[in-house]
Amino acid sequence: MRNTTLCHIEREGKYLMLHRVKKTIDENKDKWIGIGGKFEEGESPEDCLLREVKEETGLTLHSWKYRGIVTFVSDEWGTEYMHLFDSNDFSGEIKKCDEGELEWIDKQALLDLPIWEGDKIFLRLLDTDEPFFSLKLRYIGDRLVEAVLNGKAI
Repeated sequence: MRNTTLCHIEREGKYLMLHRVKKTIDENKDKWIGIGGKFEEGESPEDCLLREVKEETGLTLHSWKYRGIVTFVSDEWGTEYMHLFDSNDFSGEIKKCDEGELEWIDKQALLDLPIWEGDKIFLRLLDTDEPFFSLKLRYIGDRLVEAVLNGKAI
């Protein structure tokens, strides 16, 4: 099981998104995702968040909100616990990312881009005052076959 972070950095109704187009072996190939990555030894979710945002974007987060945990279960990629954050308090200049192309995307337009079906669920939750949540998403290949929010199927 892997632990990862994902952050949706917001500015003026847009999220800074990463279009994953540079790696050949990538479970997120050609998809648009938020900013984040895998934990390194000894890191807390916040440690990983800050390091990954800085490495991938060049930005420094000053404050953030820990919104929930998403459990991904995949027949191809195994199980992942993704710690989900959002932030609109940052500084710095965006740099080139070696994992894909960074772009500010209107939050509404994002739902029409190639994203994981389950991402649409947590993106809607990020737009609400939903308290800390637990979301389980089970995939067979690229197909979402189960979604469970706070212990209840949705």
